[in-house]
Amino acid sequence: MATRGKSINLFLMDSTPNGRIKCTLANWTGIAYKIPRTDLDKCQDIPILKQSGVYFLFGISDETGQEVVYVGQAGVRKNGEGILLRLKEHVQNPEKDYWTEAITFATSNNSFGPTEISYLENRFCNMAKIAGRNLVKNDKDPNSGHVTEEKESELEEFIDYARIVMGTLGHKVFEPLTQSSCVKADGDSYTTMQEVTFELKQGNCDARGQRTSDGFAILAGSKIKTEVTPSCPKHAKKAREVFTTKFSSDGILKSDISLRSPAEAACFVTGTSINAREAWKTSDGRTLNEVENSEMSDL
Repeated sequence: MATRGKSINLFLMDSTPNGRIKCTLANWTGIAYKIPRTDLDKCQDIPILKQSGVYFLFGISDETGQEVVYVGQAGVRKNGEGILLRLKEHVQNPEKDYWTEAITFATSNNSFGPTEISYLENRFCNMAKIAGRNLVKNDKDPNSGHVTEEKESELEEFIDYARIVMGTLGHKVFEPLTQSSCVKADGDSYTTMQEVTFELKQGNCDARGQRTSDGFAILAGSKIKTEVTPSCPKHAKKAREVFTTKFSSDGILKSDISLRSPAEAACFVTGTSINAREAWKTSDGRTLNEVENSEMSDL
């Protein structure tokens, strides 16, 4: 059975894709806004942003260069302010100086109360941690609150739509690095159609990886060379700096990591310049080059 498509409406509020974007879907009460930090002052007259809701702060870590995210909730206060006021408070907080863009979720019928936003904040935070793409900046796990079985089903449906919107707005914070372990609505993982797994064994290196929509993922448990040679490309050296907390002192990866290409991944693993299309091989000895040529011939 073919997968059904989704109709998404994106409104460029400032007539530019680099400005504020409002996002809605057919048959969904949710409304999402993508707001650059520098454009918060333009949002004062948006009624939805004065409601209760959940929000995400996206940015880059100054120390590691890794993509980071903070998940928060905002309830309506006595002054009638909700999400927007919370975002303004984060602008003034030096500990949240890393973020450059916010994505907010609320509803067209203003149906979110404290219970709903607590549940969503908890679920979104856990989903982001499981996916492992972004460093989650929340110091503590948000409290999920207590919801009825009926309300939980309703909120999980909201989450399913929110995942689609989040990806459409340019953030794969909920999407796993590899196709073999995806995040279900309840936060557990499940197995999908397996992408071809490649191996790279050279000297004391023993790595496994998969092609992804973002480039190439090196899988947890892979062993990389702990030292680099003078011929190691600069981008691979930089990637090692970014992911320095992801591997142990003896070079064992603690979790999956995503790099831009098989070439960068091969240099990352070996610490030297290497022909990635010949170095990455399947368990039966086929090179990446041979696999891709075979796939193209089948079209």
